[in-house]
Amino acid sequence: AQYNSYTTEMVKGVIAGMKKASADRSVVAIIFTAVGDRAFCTGGNTKEYAEYYTLRPREYRDYINLFSGMVDAILDAGAPVICRVNGMRVAGGQEIGQACDLAIASDLANFGQAGTGVGSTPDGGSTDFLPWQLPTTELAIWSCVSNELWSAYKMHRLGFITDLMPVKKLNGEWIRNPLVITDRYVEDGRIVYGEPKTGDEAKKAKEIIKTSETDFSLLDRRINEIVWTLTNLMPLCLMKSIETIRWKKKHFWDANKISAKYWLAANMNMEAYLGFNTFNTEDMTGQRRIDFVKFRQLIAQGHSFDDDLAEQVMPKPKPKQ
Repeated sequence: AQYNSYTTEMVKGVIAGMKKASADRSVVAIIFTAVGDRAFCTGGNTKEYAEYYTLRPREYRDYINLFSGMVDAILDAGAPVICRVNGMRVAGGQEIGQACDLAIASDLANFGQAGTGVGSTPDGGSTDFLPWQLPTTELAIWSCVSNELWSAYKMHRLGFITDLMPVKKLNGEWIRNPLVITDRYVEDGRIVYGEPKTGDEAKKAKEIIKTSETDFSLLDRRINEIVWTLTNLMPLCLMKSIETIRWKKKHFWDANKISAKYWLAANMNMEAYLGFNTFNTEDMTGQRRIDFVKFRQLIAQGHSFDDDLAEQVMPKPKPKQ
């Protein structure tokens, strides 16, 4: 499943939507969301990346030009942009979400990166935005490179998102995300609020998820409240304030986006080729990651980046039954 990953056509659609909304003077705010209840966006479409863009660096350079245009369209929008996070916001999905001005999340949402595990880097915005949006540089680095998914509750606690709302009902009553610890803050001297449940607690929580009803009405009500607040402000003063704060995000994004697109393009001949094609063939091999230890050993030995290296580190197809 691609979980609302963006194809080239979808990137074009977001740019067009942002431009159209920005040109409409009756628009108070732009709500950026996705369909379904599983994911806001999980980044680029790995099938398209693997089957078309790997080993085609010029094509990927042109694609990243489009992607940069999507981020620019959000950062230059003529109205406040609210990210309605209806589920996972991961990898490139995290980046376009971070470009938004505010984020209101389903409490089932998770946030994080994926690039360093599949042969890419979050240079579509996260390497520029994370140091501003998380409390410390160390948190920014770990979120950027570890590929850990952090809950909406943890991200709200860290000040990364504006608000979150429950989206699950059990027997007609609203419940908090059962997969995450929300009933206590500290355990054994460590903050556990917003951390994932484990063991039997996690098994029980998964059963609750299966039997409970999904309802986004509280999330949408909260977004409507925020839009109403924005409606009752001086429009030019509002946008002057927002755009002045946006400039801090844009400063580093604008400084890095040119070199980033050429590095990302060149990398489609190297680690991205290994990573995306491995991820894309998981159904055939049963694995979505290369043999990282073998890869590091070969690189340390000075092995050239060639077909023999790929053969040694990429998983083999499963035997036919």
